[in-house]
Amino acid sequence: MAVLLFLAACGAGAGAQPDGQRGLGASRPNIILILCDDLGYSDIGCYGSEIATPNLDRMAAEGLRFTQFYNCAVCVTTRAALTTGLYPRRAWGTLRPNMATLGEVLRDAGYSTGYTGKWHLGSVKPKRPIDRGWEEYYGLLSGCANFFNPGKPDPDFYNGGKIRPFAHNEKTITEFPEDYHMTEAFTDHAIQTMTRFAQRDRPFFIHLCYTAPHFPMHARERDIARYRGKYSGGYFQLRERRHERMRALGIVDPKWSLSPVDHKTGDFRYGYDITPWEDLKDRRREEERMEVYAAMVDHMDQNIGRLLASVDELGIAKDTIIFFLSDNGGCSSWPTEAKEKGFVEYNRGIPVGDGRGYEFVGKGWGWAQNAPFRRHKVWTYEGGIATPMIVRWPGRVKAGSITRRPGHLVDFMPTLLELAGGEYPSERGGAKVAAMEGESLVPVFRGEKSGPRGPLFWALMGNRAVREGDWKLVWGAGDKRWELYDLATDRTETKDLSQAMPGKVASLAARWDAWAKKTEVTP
Repeated sequence: MAVLLFLAACGAGAGAQPDGQRGLGASRPNIILILCDDLGYSDIGCYGSEIATPNLDRMAAEGLRFTQFYNCAVCVTTRAALTTGLYPRRAWGTLRPNMATLGEVLRDAGYSTGYTGKWHLGSVKPKRPIDRGWEEYYGLLSGCANFFNPGKPDPDFYNGGKIRPFAHNEKTITEFPEDYHMTEAFTDHAIQTMTRFAQRDRPFFIHLCYTAPHFPMHARERDIARYRGKYSGGYFQLRERRHERMRALGIVDPKWSLSPVDHKTGDFRYGYDITPWEDLKDRRREEERMEVYAAMVDHMDQNIGRLLASVDELGIAKDTIIFFLSDNGGCSSWPTEAKEKGFVEYNRGIPVGDGRGYEFVGKGWGWAQNAPFRRHKVWTYEGGIATPMIVRWPGRVKAGSITRRPGHLVDFMPTLLELAGGEYPSERGGAKVAAMEGESLVPVFRGEKSGPRGPLFWALMGNRAVREGDWKLVWGAGDKRWELYDLATDRTETKDLSQAMPGKVASLAARWDAWAKKTEVTP
């Protein structure tokens, strides 16, 4: 209740009046696009998780699951690609003035547009959501913040004690109620915006971007309690059990092996040493990290349930298509050796999950969250770029269906334009707009067969990859060489074929080089 009152005080409905009764045709659906943060491929029940996610599982049972949907490996690049329909330009995917956004093209197509949650593409004019096509915005303009008090500065050891920018439209927000929780507040705002938009005589587009389950790890005790003691077997055991469930669910091919652990040493940026579970000095603290992480996923699912209930109550379920996906693979963020002392001291005596602390989930769990794939966020192996992706549109998308066709974030621009009957602009602000780089997913929603998917590309922090058909060429920043995999038989990337097939390596590498030049990628 306090969050709802807080949003009302911020003027959640200010300046917007109903302009007629709802009158939506099935050919122009309402669109709700839910993006969560740092969720691993196997972190929800319908993709093999032990975490309770009944509402996302319901979406899957009533809709379509993709098994080969891709993001851009980290927050900023993913949001740039999703928002513009273009591969990220330069290292961090700047949102440029001559790039069209989903908010702009759907507003121009006659949609009401609302954005709730994490933005992370700029915090000052003209790079905020309200400057780029969304008429209503509430949320975090930066990458992460304290869930119980977003106005609390980051720890000195992590981000120099900075306060993350938070806003409602033009108004900066720095103070929050005592019982505030960011996941709940984002859901409240999305529901309020949807309820207001549903009274209009035109469809709406709402982009809901949760920060959960991104660090810092904060959760309510009642949610944590459900997972106490459930991770005492450790991260290796968790990974194996999830892999078994994923096989049974038909999410992964039984022929694919569980990818082995990469034990790396040396440069921290590329190292991936995982301490054997039995060698940990404080296993209980390690368990608590995963317990809290599971609670954050569970809590997010509860809030998605609230959103689904509101869609039902408004009587618009059949007129509304809902998407759910994650911005990158599970996160293994951990302080560098130089910062680890500050991290330990900052959290000393504070339970994991408490709003006073600032914890990360850690390398072992972050790796396990992407079962059965290799590595994690930032890398362009499957563990860094594969995401669960669910689409629900009752009566339009076949209930309980699964597709193996690859998809990518850049596909959202052509997909939503086709659903909305909109047009992609040729210019913006007097400058030419780059052509869309994705493919519409609408034929997939209809269950239609189509030809081979065009090639897909990645580049991030020295990592790079290209996928063409079932062939994937990947370059790990720490290894500094091309590796070749046949994803049809080995999507977990355990059998490098680069030495046996140098011609295929050369061909795909040339494709990547041409793409990198076009998109101004800095190796």
